[in-house]
Amino acid sequence: MLSPAPAAPALCMASLDKTLTIQQANQEFFRQFSGSSEDICGRNFRDVVHPSVQQPLVRQFSNLLEGKHQRFVTPVIAVGPGEESAFTVPLTAVAVRGGLPDTTAILVMMPTAGDAEGTRVVTKRKAILSAMDARILEGIAAGVSTVPLASSLYLSRQGVEYHVTCLLRKLKVPNRAALVSRAYSMGVLKVGTWPPEIVDDFVK
Repeated sequence: MLSPAPAAPALCMASLDKTLTIQQANQEFFRQFSGSSEDICGRNFRDVVHPSVQQPLVRQFSNLLEGKHQRFVTPVIAVGPGEESAFTVPLTAVAVRGGLPDTTAILVMMPTAGDAEGTRVVTKRKAILSAMDARILEGIAAGVSTVPLASSLYLSRQGVEYHVTCLLRKLKVPNRAALVSRAYSMGVLKVGTWPPEIVDDFVK
């Protein structure tokens, strides 16, 4: 007797128009983002992904709309219900073309949080940084050393070191390299931008 085939992982699927507005979605998509058709359809797709990945994702969508690619696959941080949690999933986007040469829609597909391998909860969006903390973290991520960083921010060297120590304590890391790595993993620093930029939601 043949064993039953394993069930296919549930997929969240949505159809977007050229402005990235969600036009249609399946029940898994509604369930994953805890909304009804009325809640979800009409929202921009950027609303369901973390701010740190919005800019590079929009760039990928633009290339799709311009016909530079037919599809792309990229990991994204999707924001769960109430923006209280987030999870990393692979997203596949495919251009849907009608009778005209231009793209008429974009179909996006991603596994549900429960089915995605390597899914992990990332830090909630909390305003954990002061404006000065944010500038110093951006400088460290860009590789700027203490003295020029102090000069550009009108601080003493000791002032910069004080803020760095506070940042290490806040993000619970031992050194500057780990600080930058942790900031990216939490979504505090935007992905795909240079020079590094802090996501505004994390600044008080």
